[in-house]
Amino acid sequence: MIHSQIKAVADDNVTKAPTRRALAKQQTRAKVLAAARRLFSEQGYEGATIRDIAAEAGMSTGAVFANFTDKSDLFREIMLTDMVALAEAMAEGATHGNGCEDTLLKIFGAGYRFYQTQLPLARAAFSVGWSPEDGPALRNAPPVQTLLGLISEQLTRGEQNGELTAGSAEPLRTQMLFDAYLSNYDQAIFQGWSIEALEGRARDQIRILLAGARRK
Repeated sequence: MIHSQIKAVADDNVTKAPTRRALAKQQTRAKVLAAARRLFSEQGYEGATIRDIAAEAGMSTGAVFANFTDKSDLFREIMLTDMVALAEAMAEGATHGNGCEDTLLKIFGAGYRFYQTQLPLARAAFSVGWSPEDGPALRNAPPVQTLLGLISEQLTRGEQNGELTAGSAEPLRTQMLFDAYLSNYDQAIFQGWSIEALEGRARDQIRILLAGARRK
């Protein structure tokens, strides 16, 4: 089910073969996005300006604004692209789990590894993700719902195979597990925790959040 959801998000972007003009526009957007990704990673969201991004891409600010409404629009597209790829990585991680607890840990670990080499960009994402202007759009984006669905699916399977009691996949527990996953980025970004340390903390969080749902 999760893989079909990810595919559905990707299929939304499928269009007819582009014309030469449309292809040129796509190439320009790609250059702007690549430049913006580099600067957001190096300077953070606030530090990177449209002027800097245009210069990094080798074009005018007018060319940037011809493709994106503003800086938040540009950053949001980068984040949504990453979130789709993140959902794919976490869904793949789920295929290597053994039981509900271990599978959730594999999902979390895949997420941490995805951002391991781009923590400055993750820092910028969290900064924007909790801003009153742009945060709601990112937190409610389809890829986030896919991630929540992935967690809920593991809880449902835990119920079906007898690991967890009925009702364990309630939305609140799903959201609390997702929030626990997100909370560990503070240690990764600002305290330099290793993947092993993050997974150890995540394992404890998962055990606590599943404790009341386990079959006796």
